[in-house]
Amino acid sequence: MGSFILKLIHPCLSISYALFLTSIIAAPAAMAHDIDVTGVARVFLDEVEENQYQLSIVDQQVPPLFNIERILPERCTGLPPGRFSYRFQCEPELNLDDVLIFPWSLEGLVLITRWADGSDVSGYFPGDGSIIEVPMAQMKAGASSLGNLASRYLVLGGEHILFGADHLLFILGLLLLLQGFWKLLKTITAFTIAHSITLACAVLGIFPVPSAPIEVLIALSIVFLAREILMAQQGKITLVHHKPWIVAFAFGLIHGFGFAGALGELGLSDADIPLALLFFNLGVEVGQVAFICALLALHFIFTKYFKQLWPSLQRGLAYGLGGIASYWFLERIPSLFLV
Repeated sequence: MGSFILKLIHPCLSISYALFLTSIIAAPAAMAHDIDVTGVARVFLDEVEENQYQLSIVDQQVPPLFNIERILPERCTGLPPGRFSYRFQCEPELNLDDVLIFPWSLEGLVLITRWADGSDVSGYFPGDGSIIEVPMAQMKAGASSLGNLASRYLVLGGEHILFGADHLLFILGLLLLLQGFWKLLKTITAFTIAHSITLACAVLGIFPVPSAPIEVLIALSIVFLAREILMAQQGKITLVHHKPWIVAFAFGLIHGFGFAGALGELGLSDADIPLALLFFNLGVEVGQVAFICALLALHFIFTKYFKQLWPSLQRGLAYGLGGIASYWFLERIPSLFLV
């Protein structure tokens, strides 16, 4: 490992490689891994009696609501708060036209509503950096349609893959390692099947795994791919180059647990988890396919019009992958020892 990292910072890297590294590292830790679940608030809204409601915030790190009436429709008024909760009443009751506005600069929140008739509805609402809007049309009993659930979790899954730099770099490494359409198809299929399995197992609680070792292993998977790419350029062919789908499946199992971080701690109601999981996974696949198509288009352009530059660019990309992943690996190691 040490000798490989030394190669990654070899002073003979050309200026073009350095520029490549700079452009990627310019957006560092914030993009290093997926949607940060610690930036997602979990909130319960209970209909305690006619026209009266209780708002409970699960996470201690969430900023308090000093004036509950700021987030409510104008016809709603605050009541004396309970312990760890806020109470309010609305005349008339909350309806499909109402919107709750939380003054939080968080990634988003999951609201779980428990209505007086015994029904539960949950949904995820992303923030815009200053507020988080929660339309009651999507939370009233019977109003949470399949179309709404599908659109929300498709978008969440797509954002998860497209803004998760470590997953994208792994896919880039696979494409740099592959030659031929069928190898590409089998390898990407193996990766998709593998991460779908572990994503489902983690979210459904069948086989939960702590996030810290998973993030370390994801970084190592990219380092491994970078090494294999460089070995192939030196004429050293291994089993990984002959049957890359085996490696893609093995590492896909690890990346699936990484994907689960965006859903596993959101606190969705049990009834919503299967469909949310399905559409989230579909969103991940849509984002993955879009990224692969963009890379294939760039590959076509470079091999057709800049054929002489392609070997040097490929080598630069491999060094870039290995350097960034090595940095992530060293950065994530301390989290293994935190309680």
